[in-house]
Amino acid sequence: MNTAIHTELAPAAIGPYSQAIQAGNTIYVSGQLPIDPATGAFAGDDIATQTRQSLTNISNILKAAGTDMSKVVKTTVLLADINDFAAMNEVYGQFFTQPYPARAAFQVAAVPKGARVEIEAVAVV
Repeated sequence: MNTAIHTELAPAAIGPYSQAIQAGNTIYVSGQLPIDPATGAFAGDDIATQTRQSLTNISNILKAAGTDMSKVVKTTVLLADINDFAAMNEVYGQFFTQPYPARAAFQVAAVPKGARVEIEAVAVV
Protein backbone atom coordinates (compact mmCIF):
# COMPACT_ATOMS: atom_id res chain seq x y z
CA MET A 1 0.00 0.00 0.00
CA ASN A 2 1.33 3.44 -0.94
CA THR A 3 1.09 6.26 1.60
CA ALA A 4 1.50 9.93 0.72
CA ILE A 5 3.91 11.91 2.91
CA HIS A 6 3.29 15.62 3.43
CA THR A 7 4.78 18.38 5.56
CA GLU A 8 4.23 22.12 5.70
CA LEU A 9 8.03 22.41 6.13
CA ALA A 10 8.53 21.74 2.42
CA PRO A 11 6.83 23.38 -0.56
CA ALA A 12 3.51 21.99 -1.69
CA ALA A 13 3.50 20.00 -4.91
CA ILE A 14 3.09 22.20 -7.99
CA GLY A 15 1.24 19.48 -9.88
CA PRO A 16 -0.60 16.19 -9.48
CA TYR A 17 2.03 14.43 -7.36
CA SER A 18 2.94 13.92 -3.69
CA GLN A 19 5.91 15.39 -1.84
CA ALA A 20 6.84 11.76 -1.18
CA ILE A 21 5.36 8.29 -1.23
CA GLN A 22 6.09 5.51 1.20
CA ALA A 23 5.91 2.04 -0.33
CA GLY A 24 6.82 -0.60 2.24
CA ASN A 25 9.96 0.58 4.00
CA THR A 26 11.04 2.82 1.10
CA ILE A 27 10.40 6.57 0.80
CA TYR A 28 10.43 8.11 -2.68
CA VAL A 29 10.86 11.89 -2.40
CA SER A 30 9.72 13.87 -5.43
CA GLY A 31 12.15 16.31 -7.00
CA GLN A 32 12.56 19.27 -4.70
CA LEU A 33 12.98 22.74 -6.12
CA PRO A 34 14.79 25.34 -3.98
CA ILE A 35 11.53 26.90 -2.81
CA ASP A 36 11.39 28.21 0.73
CA PRO A 37 8.02 26.95 2.04
CA ALA A 38 7.70 30.01 4.29
CA THR A 39 7.76 32.45 1.37
CA GLY A 40 6.89 30.37 -1.69
CA ALA A 41 9.91 31.89 -3.46
CA PHE A 42 13.34 30.59 -4.30
CA ALA A 43 15.68 30.73 -1.32
CA GLY A 44 18.24 32.59 -3.45
CA ASP A 45 19.65 32.93 -6.93
CA ASP A 46 23.00 31.13 -6.55
CA ILE A 47 23.51 27.38 -6.85
CA ALA A 48 24.81 26.97 -3.28
CA THR A 49 21.75 28.56 -1.70
CA GLN A 50 19.39 26.72 -4.03
CA THR A 51 21.08 23.36 -3.37
CA ARG A 52 20.88 23.94 0.39
CA GLN A 53 17.15 24.70 0.17
CA SER A 54 16.38 21.69 -2.03
CA LEU A 55 18.20 19.40 0.39
CA THR A 56 16.57 21.05 3.41
CA ASN A 57 13.18 20.38 1.81
CA ILE A 58 14.15 16.72 1.34
CA SER A 59 15.33 16.52 4.95
CA ASN A 60 12.04 17.94 6.22
CA ILE A 61 10.00 15.52 4.12
CA LEU A 62 12.05 12.59 5.39
CA LYS A 63 11.51 13.72 8.99
CA ALA A 64 7.76 13.75 8.32
CA ALA A 65 8.14 10.16 7.10
CA GLY A 66 9.97 9.12 10.26
CA THR A 67 13.45 8.89 8.76
CA ASP A 68 16.36 11.19 7.95
CA MET A 69 19.16 11.99 5.52
CA SER A 70 21.36 9.18 6.88
CA LYS A 71 18.85 6.72 5.39
CA VAL A 72 19.03 8.13 1.84
CA VAL A 73 20.25 5.44 -0.57
CA LYS A 74 19.94 7.26 -3.93
CA THR A 75 19.61 10.80 -5.23
CA THR A 76 19.23 12.39 -8.62
CA VAL A 77 20.43 15.96 -9.14
CA LEU A 78 19.16 17.95 -12.11
CA LEU A 79 21.23 21.03 -12.94
CA ALA A 80 20.33 23.85 -15.29
CA ASP A 81 24.09 24.30 -15.87
CA ILE A 82 26.63 21.50 -15.39
CA ASN A 83 29.20 24.18 -14.60
CA ASP A 84 27.41 24.49 -11.23
CA PHE A 85 28.39 20.91 -10.37
CA ALA A 86 31.35 21.73 -8.09
CA ALA A 87 29.46 24.36 -6.07
CA MET A 88 26.42 22.07 -5.80
CA ASN A 89 28.65 19.19 -4.73
CA GLU A 90 30.25 21.24 -1.96
CA VAL A 91 26.87 21.96 -0.34
CA TYR A 92 25.58 18.44 -1.08
CA GLY A 93 28.48 16.99 0.90
CA GLN A 94 27.34 18.89 4.01
CA PHE A 95 24.08 16.90 4.10
CA PHE A 96 25.47 13.37 3.84
CA THR A 97 28.04 11.18 5.58
CA GLN A 98 29.72 7.96 4.51
CA PRO A 99 28.59 5.71 3.10
CA TYR A 100 27.28 8.32 0.70
CA PRO A 101 24.11 7.57 -1.26
CA ALA A 102 24.35 6.51 -4.88
CA ARG A 103 23.78 9.51 -7.14
CA ALA A 104 23.25 10.64 -10.70
CA ALA A 105 23.80 14.30 -11.61
CA PHE A 106 23.32 15.83 -15.00
CA GLN A 107 22.44 18.97 -16.90
CA VAL A 108 18.93 19.26 -18.27
CA ALA A 109 17.47 21.65 -20.84
CA ALA A 110 15.46 23.40 -18.13
CA VAL A 111 14.46 22.95 -14.50
CA PRO A 112 10.86 23.84 -13.51
CA LYS A 113 10.18 27.48 -12.61
CA GLY A 114 13.66 28.48 -13.82
CA ALA A 115 15.46 26.93 -10.83
CA ARG A 116 19.16 26.14 -11.03
CA VAL A 117 18.70 22.73 -9.36
CA GLU A 118 16.13 20.06 -8.52
CA ILE A 119 16.95 17.04 -6.35
CA GLU A 120 15.01 13.84 -5.75
CA ALA A 121 15.82 11.11 -3.22
CA VAL A 122 15.06 7.54 -2.23
CA ALA A 123 15.41 6.57 1.44
CA VAL A 124 14.49 3.77 3.79
CA VAL A 125 12.58 3.97 7.04
